[in-house]
Amino acid sequence: MLHLFSLNGDRLAFDAESGALHSLDETAHTVLSAWMDAGQKPPSAQVLEKLADRYGSAVFACQQEILDARDQGLMFVPDVEIKPEQLYPGEPRIKSMCLHLCHDCNLRCRYCFAGTGDFGTGHRSMLSEETGRKAIDFLLLAAGDRQNLDIDFFGGEPLLNWPVVTALVEYCENKAAETGREIRLTMTTNAVLLDQEKTDYINRHFKNCVLSIDGRPDVHNRMRPDLGGKGSYDRVANHIRTFVAARGEREHYLRGTFTRENLDFSADALHLATLSDQVSLEPVVSPPGSGYDIRPEDVPILEAEYEKLATIMNRMDEQGQGFNFFHFMIDLKGGPCAFKRLKGCGVGTEYCAVTPDGDIYPCHQFVGQEQFRLGNVHDQPIALNQDVLKCFQGLLVPNKEACRNCWARYFCGGGCAANAWHASGSINGLYEIGCALQKKRLECALWLQAKKIERGGERS
Repeated sequence: MLHLFSLNGDRLAFDAESGALHSLDETAHTVLSAWMDAGQKPPSAQVLEKLADRYGSAVFACQQEILDARDQGLMFVPDVEIKPEQLYPGEPRIKSMCLHLCHDCNLRCRYCFAGTGDFGTGHRSMLSEETGRKAIDFLLLAAGDRQNLDIDFFGGEPLLNWPVVTALVEYCENKAAETGREIRLTMTTNAVLLDQEKTDYINRHFKNCVLSIDGRPDVHNRMRPDLGGKGSYDRVANHIRTFVAARGEREHYLRGTFTRENLDFSADALHLATLSDQVSLEPVVSPPGSGYDIRPEDVPILEAEYEKLATIMNRMDEQGQGFNFFHFMIDLKGGPCAFKRLKGCGVGTEYCAVTPDGDIYPCHQFVGQEQFRLGNVHDQPIALNQDVLKCFQGLLVPNKEACRNCWARYFCGGGCAANAWHASGSINGLYEIGCALQKKRLECALWLQAKKIERGGERS
């Protein structure tokens, strides 16, 4: 499937099947538009003659170049028909876990999907070492013969339960040595408690670290106050600066959320880039009427803001001052195979979350929703709810009508099931705002790739 678009005066064509990206002049863009009008097939001779009246004989040269590109598998490549059963020829295996070290937090973020840490239960709790060990044992068993496993130490705020963090890290490393597996650890933290001791420990033992900060001081303080209602920016930013300096080239990124109260989020992304060259900003997903929820009328504003950010990043790249923005990072040469990309994030099939009480859910965003509870790590034996599993095993792009014919399907994997559920009441539904923003982010990513190619290289 070919996607034809323009950004900042540049005309581009992207072939979703081959991954080929083409920069176009006005004539080529016009001829390709005629192909699109003809159902992605060659336009008639009459159409080409009419175009030649305006653009001259270059129209026929463009037509031949398009035909050659098609024959070379670079343009109008036929969609690969992949059946759902091809994606999981065997039994799906859970290989990643979001392990909730606690259901408590030292911040009171206004938009928090986790209900300021307790996931809306009114019950704040800490993961015990025993439950954590059983969760890790469950992952090792559920993974079958998979060798590479991932665990995200999550919360609430996991640093509140630091003794259990270190105990479970040691347990993971011992189990990895015993079983010959690789268990890759990630820490997700708001950085309030991130002192030198914890920084050094995380840098020794964790493959990745996600640090939560929302951008400019006024934005962060408004949305992420502490228990006393005071802003947390100064503490968080100071700890992040120290951490990033010590982290060096090891994996990490700053992760923020933007809301309706800062639709000019590009300024927040640029502010975060002064703290680290690894930045992510996500649009909030919140109940309608919250005041900070993203609304349909905000989408054009946000699309323009993504384009603004891409434009600034391109200029910074040209000056050798570039940074990585998570949603603009795209690999057209390598990256996951089509089968993997059509599975999406693996919610409930390759990924799960475990709470401090040991309850197992398809992902961290479904925690507390009893209808999605899969089981508990204290059960003997652990018997996962097969009805819930079947629902999530069917969450594949080929099963989604709205996704099957979308040019972006290989990059979004059908979107977030939790967002779809919150927006439509069904995990198979469509979160239209998220879909529109995802497509715009991908267009910006492709445009940035085209500019790098134009300069003769890519940012590392």
